[in-house]
Amino acid sequence: MPAPHGYNRMTTFVRYLTHPQVQIDPHVPVQSWHLNAVGAARVQALIAAGWLAGTTLVVSSAEQKALKTAEPLAAALGVTLEIREEMHENDRSATGFLAPVEFESVANEFFAYPNQSIRGWERAVDAQARIVREAEAVLTRQHEGDVLFVGHGAVGTLLLCHYSNVTISRRHDQPSGGGCYFTMTKANRRVLHSWRRMEDRFAGCR
Repeated sequence: MPAPHGYNRMTTFVRYLTHPQVQIDPHVPVQSWHLNAVGAARVQALIAAGWLAGTTLVVSSAEQKALKTAEPLAAALGVTLEIREEMHENDRSATGFLAPVEFESVANEFFAYPNQSIRGWERAVDAQARIVREAEAVLTRQHEGDVLFVGHGAVGTLLLCHYSNVTISRRHDQPSGGGCYFTMTKANRRVLHSWRRMEDRFAGCR
């Protein structure tokens, strides 16, 4: 297919992919949750689709749900998997597990009041500064080929807000279910599209 308007086949792409559905267990720390059957199947379908073939580096959060997404992708691509501890999701350890309705309410406040710590959670502005710092630590290095970051919905949204130059807001959050990605150019950090599901092929793929 022809290269989409605004970039060519030589453009280096950076994608941020969130882990898909997880096995929720209130008795297990959130950081240790794994993918459920649906989430794991979506990762395998993404591998089979083959549209990440231009990726030469996969960078993942150390949380299990991110690793269980990133590891099979890196293995299938035959590329290096770099694990960065500070790419973790926003720190919610102050409350621990919250039932879905309560969690959504607190998450709404997290995005609505980014300069405040909501119930002891890491502030959105601090989580944003952290994930941007982690991304830039990778992107400022010399590297050939596309880069895939694998992480989480909240910090991924904060990263998207930063590179899109928009105010932190949950209206920029990924669709429910996770397993979504956005794409930008490496050279000038230009966001090419907002969240898409991992099943939706990016038109600029090699």
